[in-house]
Amino acid sequence: MKSISLLALWGVASMGTATAHCRSYGNSFTNGSIIRHDGPPVGKDEVHNGFSMYITGDKSDIAVVYLTDVFGIQLVQNKLLADSFGRAGFLTVAPDLFGGEPAPVDLNDPNFDLTEFLELHNAEATDPIIAAAIDYVRNEVGVSKVAVAGYCFGGRYSARFLAEGKGADVGFAAHPSLLQDSEIAAITGPLSIAAADSDDLLPPARRSEMEAVLFTTGLEYSVTLYGGTEHGFGVRANVSDPKQRFGKEQAFFQAVTWFDTWA
Repeated sequence: MKSISLLALWGVASMGTATAHCRSYGNSFTNGSIIRHDGPPVGKDEVHNGFSMYITGDKSDIAVVYLTDVFGIQLVQNKLLADSFGRAGFLTVAPDLFGGEPAPVDLNDPNFDLTEFLELHNAEATDPIIAAAIDYVRNEVGVSKVAVAGYCFGGRYSARFLAEGKGADVGFAAHPSLLQDSEIAAITGPLSIAAADSDDLLPPARRSEMEAVLFTTGLEYSVTLYGGTEHGFGVRANVSDPKQRFGKEQAFFQAVTWFDTWA
């Protein structure tokens, strides 16, 4: 397999270079008809395989399993981004990774212990929830391919579920946290990463280490750096700031194009 390394600002022009399976979006990249930052969510909360899932979009050959940050699918920005994947043509399923009890929006809340939260929601607890979502889209819905789109906390699991036998075919991770080299090395499908240029959880040295491991896999990959952005920009960007808005929107289309090309 061919290795691809991209470490640059991803602009609209470069989005047009990946054409293997791309849909025709017309002017949707710029007119806001696909990605939206406000308004009411349009999906539905359902229970499948014993877990709550937010489901949006019509049935498609490729399903997106959307893996949230620590703020969970309860955060409206997460639902709106899942809806955007739905408008891009993917049936999108976002499992509730935290059983209805996500982290508070203010992580500095004195009543909240982030370390305890992460210990409670470790891989052993989280893997079965994601596996249930993948099983649902594969075996109940009957999709042909499964793409995983993970943000921050969820970004780690985009890589974990690209491992042999885990059920995902292609992955995207925006500003992933807690992602281990061993998890990157174990991937068996294409992985794309969107990174902020100011991110204490994914500093430049760590980005370089991750890219080095990706290179050794021999698989298709990309690492894209967005200027003027911070950790969390893929979901919680300040869209009144042109740089942050650009980063959030282009990271989304990075994922869409990646899935269309490699799924």
